Amino acid sequence: MKFFVDTAEIDQIKELNDLGMVDGVTTNPSLIMKSGRDILEVTKEICAMVDGPVSAEVVALEADDMLAEGRKLAKIADNIAVKVPLTWAGLKTCKTLTDDGIMVNVTLCFSANQALLAAKAGATFISPFIGRLDDINMDGLDLIEDIRTIYDNYGFETNILAASIRSANHMSECAKIGADVATAPPNVIKAMANHVLTDKGLDAFMADAKKAGIKIV
Repeated sequence: MKFFVDTAEIDQIKELNDLGMVDGVTTNPSLIMKSGRDILEVTKEICAMVDGPVSAEVVALEADDMLAEGRKLAKIADNIAVKVPLTWAGLKTCKTLTDDGIMVNVTLCFSANQALLAAKAGATFISPFIGRLDDINMDGLDLIEDIRTIYDNYGFETNILAASIRSANHMSECAKIGADVATAPPNVIKAMANHVLTDKGLDAFMADAKKAGIKIV
C-alpha cells in the first residue's frame, strides 16, 4: 500500500519524504488555507520535492470552469493529479482530463455507486472518505471493501485512495482490505510506529544497559 501524506506543510512532507514514507501528497482548499501559502506556489514546491502524484484540487463547481482550472493546475508539473469532486460536473471534467493524459483524483466519495461512476469516467484515483462516514455512524472501512470488490470484479484500474483517515488502525485495516493508497496526516503516519509494549521493552533494555555499564561509542 502506498502512503500519501495529507498536508500542504512543506517541512512535514520533507521529514517523511526523507524517511521514504511518502509516495505522493494530497492537498485540498482547507489544507492550502491552513498553510497560508499561494496554491500554485506551494503546489509547485511540493511537486519538486516528491516524485509521486501530488493532488491539487479545483475550486470551481461548473464543468467548463473545473476544466480550465484543472488544465492550469496540470501545467505546474508532470506529477500533478487534478482533484475534482464527485459530482456530474466533476465526472465530466475527469473524463476530459483523463482523455488528455492528465491524472485525476475524484474526491468526496461516500458510496460504492459513486466509486463505480468514477472508474467508468477513467479516474486515476478514487478517494472514499472513511472518517467522515464514521462520524455519521457508518463504517467507512466497509466502503473500502465494497469498492475493492467491485473494482476487482470488473478489472477497473482506478486506484482506491483511502482518505479522511483518523487513526493508525485505519491504516492497517485499509492495508488488509487492499486499498492501493492511504492518505493520512503526518501525525497518523508517525503514530503507526507507536506501541506500548515497544516502549515497555525499550525501558527495560535501557535500564539493564545502565546497570551493566554497557557503552558502544
